[in-house]
Parts: sequence; structure tokens; C-alpha cells
Amino acid sequence: MNSAISTLRYGISTAALLTAIAAPAYAQDTTPAQVADTAAPVADQAAAPEAQDQQAPAEPASPAAGGQGATIVVTGTLFRDSNASSISPVTVLSSATLQRANITTAQDAIRSVSADSAGSISTGFRNGFSAGGAAVSLRGLGVSSTVVLIDGLRSANFPLNDDGHNAYVDLNSIPFSIVDRIEVLKDGASSTYGADAIGGVVNLISKKNFKGLEGSVQGGTTGHGDGSHYRATLTGGVGDYREQGWNFYLNGEYTYDGYITNHSRGYPFNTLDLRPSGLDDRNRNDDTITAQNPQAVVTRVRQTDLNNPLSGQVGAPINGQYQLLNPNSCPFGTYTVATKDEQGTGCAHNIPDEYSIIQPKQQRYSATGRLSVRLSDNWEAFASGSYSHSEVSIMGTPSGIRQTQPFGGSAALASSSPGIVLPVYVCASGVNCATAADRKLNPNNPYAAAYANDPNNGAARIYYLFGDIPAGSFRYVDVFRTTAGISGDLGNGFKFRLNGVYARDNFSVTQRGFINIQGLLSAINTGAYNFVNPEQNTAAVRNLISPERTTPSYSTVATIGGSLIKSLMELPGGTLNIGGGFQIRRETLMNRNQNADLSYYALTTSSAQGHQTVTAGFFEIDAPFTRTIDLNVSGRYDHYSQGYSHFSPKVGAKFTPIEQVSFRATYSQGFRAPTFAEYNPASSYAGFSSYTPDPKSAFVLAHPGNAAYTTTYNIGSGATGNPNILPEVSRSITLGTMLKPTRWFNMTVDYYNIKKSNLIVSGPLRAQAIEAYYGQTTSAAGCAALAAVGPGYKCNIIDAPDPINPNALPRLLVFDVPYVNANYQVSSGIDMQATANLRVADNVRLISRVDVTRVLRLDLVTPSGVVQKYAGTLGPYQLSSGGGTPRIRGNWQNALEMGKFSLTATTYYVGRIKQVAADDIKPGANGAIDLSCANTKAPIVKGGDKSYQCYIRPFIYVDLNAAVKVNDQFRFFVNVQNLTDARAPLASGAYTSNPNYLSSWHYAGLVGRNFSAGANFSF
Repeated sequence: MNSAISTLRYGISTAALLTAIAAPAYAQDTTPAQVADTAAPVADQAAAPEAQDQQAPAEPASPAAGGQGATIVVTGTLFRDSNASSISPVTVLSSATLQRANITTAQDAIRSVSADSAGSISTGFRNGFSAGGAAVSLRGLGVSSTVVLIDGLRSANFPLNDDGHNAYVDLNSIPFSIVDRIEVLKDGASSTYGADAIGGVVNLISKKNFKGLEGSVQGGTTGHGDGSHYRATLTGGVGDYREQGWNFYLNGEYTYDGYITNHSRGYPFNTLDLRPSGLDDRNRNDDTITAQNPQAVVTRVRQTDLNNPLSGQVGAPINGQYQLLNPNSCPFGTYTVATKDEQGTGCAHNIPDEYSIIQPKQQRYSATGRLSVRLSDNWEAFASGSYSHSEVSIMGTPSGIRQTQPFGGSAALASSSPGIVLPVYVCASGVNCATAADRKLNPNNPYAAAYANDPNNGAARIYYLFGDIPAGSFRYVDVFRTTAGISGDLGNGFKFRLNGVYARDNFSVTQRGFINIQGLLSAINTGAYNFVNPEQNTAAVRNLISPERTTPSYSTVATIGGSLIKSLMELPGGTLNIGGGFQIRRETLMNRNQNADLSYYALTTSSAQGHQTVTAGFFEIDAPFTRTIDLNVSGRYDHYSQGYSHFSPKVGAKFTPIEQVSFRATYSQGFRAPTFAEYNPASSYAGFSSYTPDPKSAFVLAHPGNAAYTTTYNIGSGATGNPNILPEVSRSITLGTMLKPTRWFNMTVDYYNIKKSNLIVSGPLRAQAIEAYYGQTTSAAGCAALAAVGPGYKCNIIDAPDPINPNALPRLLVFDVPYVNANYQVSSGIDMQATANLRVADNVRLISRVDVTRVLRLDLVTPSGVVQKYAGTLGPYQLSSGGGTPRIRGNWQNALEMGKFSLTATTYYVGRIKQVAADDIKPGANGAIDLSCANTKAPIVKGGDKSYQCYIRPFIYVDLNAAVKVNDQFRFFVNVQNLTDARAPLASGAYTSNPNYLSSWHYAGLVGRNFSAGANFSF
């Protein structure tokens, strides 16, 4: 029955997709030039509300109606009214397009653009550095290579870098209800906005002139009855800019999204045991009694220092016997292990099902005000201010008593301990309990009574998760932003603009449930914590073991810039324009170390700080030599206070042999200086990625009888800023054509090829370093082999010896990796966009759009010359989202408008992804990386077919939105996201923290069918 339903759903989704393809394509609500490209700095828009009001009505007229009401694209060039606006490819999402799809957040809008690729961050990524944040990665070149602007002006970066070093603007902190349209420049190295826009520019353009009162309310829930969501907006404006010469408006916005748990979505998103799908159990809890769970398991060992719970015996547990401290406390039953070296009964648990969440709880509210003033007939000024607050509550899995050495800490803590033990005696002081007058037998140690006279041999090594201590984090960010500008006509063909922005992000993260090392040791030595019946523990003892840790951080940006343009002369094809400008930008970052004193297990030690001043000058010349040929030349010189300098030229040309057909091409160079984390030695980074030992390797064979050495575990890698790191440089080429065979239809097809050299990466030879270590038989030899991989690689922390096989190679826990300049990265592909706006009958109109990108290459060449190919795979796997690089992404929107009623279906498609990752595979002897299914990350059962579920299947889903406009004041709508309740495809090779799914691309399939209804009103 379930199979039949799944088949039906897939059929409906496919039918919707085919319908969308067959319908007239519609890339955006614009003419061909607008679909393709852009123009003047938004500073000009910001200072020209009257012109802006004419550019962007709520619903543009049909292109057949002429220029009246058509959107003018302005991102990427100084000259708003020239042909330069169509030389570079641009995607425009108008307010009408967004409203039809009921898109209500900057994240959903920008990440729907097909050019967003590898490294993109969604709110659904609830783990790691960027949990709760959202960012765009155009062309798969990383969030640091995509510049996000608001009205053409920068905002402060999110204070917490992604993966510890990638700087980005958090899309969730941007007020959205005042956004008039979004323009995405899919061409590198914008001379106007910054040469660091190697992947492209995202420009959110706000309303410039508003009069009256309008607002909206919306609410809904998923088909599962969870993930409730609410939204309310209100905008009020006074003053008529055209008649009175001024306008002021104030906007407020509130949104709320509730929790969605893994438990609510069921198999396979609530477990790591994939045996029902013919795969293996990724946690193997049924094979080892020592898998940590919220019911304590112990085994008797020797304790060499009776006052130090970290001094447990290095060697085999006595008789390999394990036992539950409380056999009657298993809420989900028990399982028994009876192997040669490990015997006992444990509680059955499914940790993802019990504790994990798919969607965090998030609240956002904002207030924005804007004043526009006409100073004279030819001079205008504006000022704006905004405040936004975003908070995210994340529930996590419980922390455990680590069975490895602590991460850092004092020499006493970093003893060669294989884990923590419970001593025979406890006392009030927790010191010298073996001889203290007030000592008593440890109530948590079942061996205490029998070994009262031999306490050294009666310690209990404990395996345990603190299920009674809620884990997770609470994060908030307050963004303060103010802008001002003035522009005008100086006469004799000269026009100028001058503007500035100041923004500050105040960020705070409160971590809960992490284990304080000294607090835990104290609780063990005093017997304060009850491991037998954890529910009896007091709040005070829980706070002793796991006090909350709150860490504030902030970032700022202050920019002043201006430009001067001149119309020189008339050429056969139009006006010869020349312009130039300057920019001075000051940036600061203080991302404090959450675990600076190394007092917590597993809490990140990442931090970044710094300040810099960037000065830049730029120019642009647009020369329409004839009606068929337009040439645009621009360039930008950037100088950073650290000493980095670079000139970045750009050349573009457009050839229009006939009115219906145009060809365009651009060549540009880009430049991205290292982030504070990448160059400042005061910055540091520590991250963890999963590693699964090869079951046939010598390492695994050297640890017989200990299942812990066959399962996946996390290896930490740490790096500090490298002051000798070089900036990234790039060259970008685009070639495209624009077709407009009729007045109601147009299409663009563009090829892009970007080469980014001196690529800044953290440990590109990470996989090779790990394999080099595990290719040896001793830790000394393993560390020597790891260090030989390249400069900066070295062992940091090695696990204690295997208690069962103490002479075998121990596990690698943490190793140092450098920030280095890899050779280069190449990203290439093809974009296709098309738009149609067709009058079907009287009062009936069909509006359709399509936006598709096919990635041809996303290759990284390491310093040693090894080529890591990512396109169509789970690579780059080391990025925080671990979402991979789908070869094909696209969306189709078809809207039928019949008088006051409209019905819109938007179909989204993500192509299949191969579950291999080049950055997680050791190259062969010839330096080639085997990307065949032999290296699949799917957990194949022993002796199983490697090609089985080697691919993540394509994902298709459809959103439906129906609206009726009652009158000029009221519009009501109903929205169903993921209409067919399409399930996210099984991604068994994904991060274990996101069990069996890719949050970057398949999030809608995790949420499931999602209902909402609301109303817009205007007076």
C-alpha cells in the first residue's frame, strides 16, 4: 500500500513537472534585457524614489504593453538606462513572482534561484557553526564568494563564520516584507560592488516610496500537525513624493516557526539503522554494549589513582563483562551482546528518534523606517534605519561521558585515560576519598562493596549519556543598520551619488548540555550525581556538571562611497557614458572562543577576530558603437589594510544582429582577501567530520572483538589563521544568447566558467592525512606519516590504547590542518531562463517562468595536483552542510490569473546525487580519485553490492497557491507547500547528525505537506 501511494505521489509530481515544462516558460516578470542583466548602482535607486516607483509596480504589465511598468534591472553597472543592463546574466525575482509562490523569507527566495549550489546553508542545518543561519553560495564557490547587498549597500557579516572561516551575511536577519524585488547577478567581480563577488551578487531592493497602510497576516501548520508558522506585517507611509517632494514609511514584521522532530517524520529520518532498506546499521548499537545511552553501563577495571576518575586501567575489562547500573530502567527494552570479548545486556535506544530535530524553533521581528526627500528638481536624498532580531532554539542530543581523552586541558586531565571510572569510595570533599574520615562506598559503583578492601581493582568504567540534562543551544542576533545618501544632476551631463551605511550584528549563543570536565569529576568523586536513577538528580547537581555557557560576539561594517557619471556624446547606438567612483569600508569582527578555558568536553574552540580598512576605486565605460554592438569596460582597484591589493578588470559585449536575437559575453577577474579567521593567527578553528574505518583494513583487523573500532566516529581537525596566506584571485567567462521571438515570450541561455586560483581551504589533504595515519601500526609511525602529507599537518590528540587490544594502533582523535592556498577550483555550467506572459482570453492570463542550472564542473585541484571532482556527488563533504553538488536544479512557476482569482503551481527539481565525495577518498597511486560506487558512503552490508543505493534519487515537489482579490483593499490566499507530500529521498551517506537526508536540497520533503492561509490588506 505504501509503495502504491509513493508511486502515485511521484506520478503526480512528475506530471506537474512535465506540465510546467510544456507551459510557456517564464524566467521573471521582465523583458529579455531584464531577464538577462542589470545596471546602475542601487545607490542611485536609493536616492531616486520617484524613478523607483515607476520601475517596479506590484504586477508589471505585459511586455506587450511596452516599457510602462516594466522592471528596470540595475545591479552590476553604473548606468541605469543603457544597454549595459543586459550584458551580464541576472535573475530577477519580482514581488509579484514571490507573492505568487507565497515566498515570505529572504532565505527561501534567494535559495530558490537555481544558481545556488554547493556550500549553501539552509535554516534546516541545525548543527555546527551556522545552525539557525542561512546563506547562499552562487556557483558552488562558497558563501565567502557571494556578496549580499541591501539596496546596493553591504551589511555586516554574521559574527559566527561557517566552518569557522567562511564569512557570510545571514539571510534570516534581513527584513523581507519591504523587499520590492531581488536581483541576482550571476557574473563574477562586480566593479561597482566588489571584486570579492567571485560567484556573483545578490541585491535585495526595498520599497522606496510608500503611502497609505498595508499589511498581511498568515498562519499554518504541516500535515503532521507540527512546525506551526505565523507571520504578520504592517507598513504605513505618509507624504506624496511626486506632489509634496517627500515620503516617510515605517514597517514592522514578525515571523515564527515551530519545532519539527525527527521522531514525527519516522523512518528513515529518525534512525541510523537502515537494515529495513537493505543497508547496514550506522550506529551498530546492537553489536556493542558500550554504545552510550541514557542508562549507564559499567565494567570493572583497575584505577591507578583513587582520586582521579581519569586514571582508569589501560587494558581489557575484567572478563569482558558489562552490566546496567539499573536493569529495570530501560523504557524501550533491552538487547544482549555475547561476543568473545564483550558480554552483557544493555538498554535499547534510538537516539535520533528520541532527541533530534529537523527544524529548530525560530522567531524573528524587525522594524524599518525610510525617509525620502526631493531637495530640488534635480537633487534627492534619503535616510533609512532598521532593527531586526532573530532567535533560534535548537534541541540537541545528550552529551556523553567521553571514552577518549579530553579535548585539550591541563596535563592532569590529558592523562592516558581510556575513559572515566567511578571509584569505590566517595567523600564530601572529593579529595583523598580513599583515606578520608567521611568516606563512604560509592552508591553508583556496583563493585564497591566487594572491593572495599581493594579499591584499586574495584573501579567501574562507565558508558553513559546525560539524558536528564537538556542539550541544545539558544542563539540570537540583533542587527542594527542605518543608511543615508544623496544624488543629483550637476549639469553638463554630470550626475553624482554619495551614500553610506553602518551596520552592526550583535550575536549571542547559549550552549546547554555540554559537560564541564571539572564539574563532572567533582560530581563523581563526591557521589553527588545519581547515575542509577538520574531522574532524582537536583537542578543544582545538573548545573554543576553542565552549567550553561553564554558567549557574545559581534561584527560591524561602515562604508562610504560615491560615484560620478558623465554622458559624453551620442554614438550611433546610443549615449557614450563614462563613470567612476570610490568606496571606503571598515570591518570588524569579534567572534569569541566558546571554550577558551578548555573546560568543556566537545564544545567548539573556534574563534575569529580582526579589523580591516578597505579602500577602492572603480570606473566604467559603456560604448554602444552601433545599434547592434555595445561594449562595456570596467575595473576596480582594492587595497586592504593588511597589505593586499589587486586590480580587477571586466569587459562585456553585446551583439544584436536582429531585434529578436542578441548575443553577449563577459570576461572578468576577481579578488577575495582572506577572512579574519583565515589570516589572523589569533583566530582558531576546530571542527569534526565523520570517519568510517575500512572493515578490511589492517587497523580494524588489529582490533578484533572491539566493535568500537569498526564503526563511524568523529575526527577533529583544527587550524589557526595563516598570516602568509594569499588572497584568492579569479577569472570568469560568460557566453550567452537572449531570444525574444514574440512580444510575450523571451528566453536566455548562458554558459559560465569560473576559475578561482589560490583557493583558500582548510586541510585539503585531510582524507589523505587520515589514511596515512591509519596505514601504520604505531601512533608514532602514524603521526610521522600524517605530517609527511604536507606542511602544517600534525597529530594533536591520539586516543588511549584499545582496552581489549592495548598494543594495536590507537584511533586518531584530533589533528592539525593548515589554511593553505590550493591550486585552483573550476566551476562551469549552463543556465537557462525563460518567461512568458500570455493573454489566453478576456480577463484570463497565463504567466509562466522557468529557471534551470546544469553544473558541468565543480573541480578542486589540491596543492599536490590531485583533482577532486564534486559535480553530481556528495562532495565537497567537508563543508558544514555536507549537502553535495546536484548537477541539475531548477524551478518552474505557472500562474493562471482569471479576473480576481489566481492559481499558481511552482515545481522544484533537484537531480540525483552520487553518494561519493572526492574530498573524503584517498587518491590512488596515480593521483586519481576513484569516484565509482566502490567508494560509496552508503552503509553497505558486509559483502553487499556497492552499487546498491549508491545514488540519491531525484527529488520533485510542487507548491500550490490560490488567491482571490475581494476588492482593492483585501486579498485572501491559501497555500499548500509540497502538495503531493513528496518524501525526501534516502541519503544514507549524509552526515549522521542529519540522519539520512540532505537539508540543503530536500528540506521540503522532510517538512512534508505544509498548509497556510492568510490575507493581505491595503488602505
